Amino acid sequence: MVRAIRTERPDAPLLIGIGSAEESFTWKNPFTAGERFEMIRRAVEEAGIDRIEVVPVADIRRHALWVRYLEGLLPPFDRVYTNNPLTRTLFERAGYDVERPRLFDRRRYEGAHVRDCLAGGQAWRPLVPPAVARYLTTIDAPARLRLLRAADGRPSGKATR
Repeated sequence: MVRAIRTERPDAPLLIGIGSAEESFTWKNPFTAGERFEMIRRAVEEAGIDRIEVVPVADIRRHALWVRYLEGLLPPFDRVYTNNPLTRTLFERAGYDVERPRLFDRRRYEGAHVRDCLAGGQAWRPLVPPAVARYLTTIDAPARLRLLRAADGRPSGKATR
């Protein structure tokens, strides 16, 4: 997705927000903001993509204030990429150009599927960039996901869809 955006706008800086930055060690957000930052940094560096800034963004759980909160938190921006309908609506109402980036093989690369594969001992390495696979191995992500799956009451065993 980042490559596609960069191809369309090769000279534009790109901010990547790490959403729910305050959450970690949960099934939905198993990694810290720092770990997610490191995964993104390694992936874009390995891909040779530049002019990227990664910024952690904590949730404030107040939709009416969300856009203004981000305007105060982030460097100036004029375009938003999202496939989230609520985010799209909030930014369009605030006058931003909002684009829906093309999703690539969503069923295969969706975070929930990758988490299931990590926890279930399935082939997860082909689902992430090589630099991210190396990092996930370093932090023993499969063991963390197995623990979080059990804590979340999810069935153990093979990954499911």
